Amino acid sequence: MIYKSRMEPAELTILKTLKCRMNLNSKYKQRYLNLKKGYEGELIFDSYTVKLQCECLILNDLLLEANSTAFQIDSLIITQKKMYFYDVKNFEGDYYYKSDKLYKKPELEFINPLHQLSRGESLLRQLLLSRGFNLPIDSSLVFINQRFTLYQAPLDKPIILPTQVKDSLNHLNIQPSKLTNKHRELADQLISLHKTDSPHKQIPTYAFDQLRKGICCKKCQYEEPLDEAILRSIKEFTILFPDKKITSNTIQQWCQIVPTRRIRNTLLRNFTKAGNHRWTYFE
Repeated sequence: MIYKSRMEPAELTILKTLKCRMNLNSKYKQRYLNLKKGYEGELIFDSYTVKLQCECLILNDLLLEANSTAFQIDSLIITQKKMYFYDVKNFEGDYYYKSDKLYKKPELEFINPLHQLSRGESLLRQLLLSRGFNLPIDSSLVFINQRFTLYQAPLDKPIILPTQVKDSLNHLNIQPSKLTNKHRELADQLISLHKTDSPHKQIPTYAFDQLRKGICCKKCQYEEPLDEAILRSIKEFTILFPDKKITSNTIQQWCQIVPTRRIRNTLLRNFTKAGNHRWTYFE
């Protein structure tokens, strides 16, 4: 049972929205690509967990804190006797493991994700104990991409390779599991502790006047109704400027080529009008 759904990371949403309205430098382009690839890998993993038949609670995308240290959980599955902590990596290509280090061929060293996994498990255990819970934790590093190969994969490490994901999750289905209110209380507390704003978010500075205006193209060969395009542009505006009021004039400047009357009619049909005359805005 999906108890907490996965949402696209706010940082990824903002970078994706900025991408068509300003020239991102190489740092932010790479950040965008990394976040996009990571999110795509997590969605692939979700396509497996959603098929689980055992009695369990699935919590996706948790950002928690223990001892003033933030840590992230890609997927957490709570069963009767144990909780399963999954860190999902969407790496692609040929890698090898040597002397407790991870390399991409030929010799590009990566930060060992097993260290991150161990750190996250330790912090989660501390958080649970501080809240009066003592459910055992089983942690795994999941390589989800079918085009990933790990040479010299250590047998004594909690690694799940792409060809093992399905069988590993099927193993949960054969374990007896009967959840109680205590399990749901644990899940509810973790969700209540989830932080929506990552301390590691990397966003370039931007201002309304500096961004390109107009309706960004959705995808090639796609004919989008004008009202849908306007609403999509309004959503982009609210993502980038959550504190600015939505007015007919502001959205007309944002969309640029659309007449103010059409903008206003779209706003009246889809939003709640507030204020009067020149101070009118929409919520």
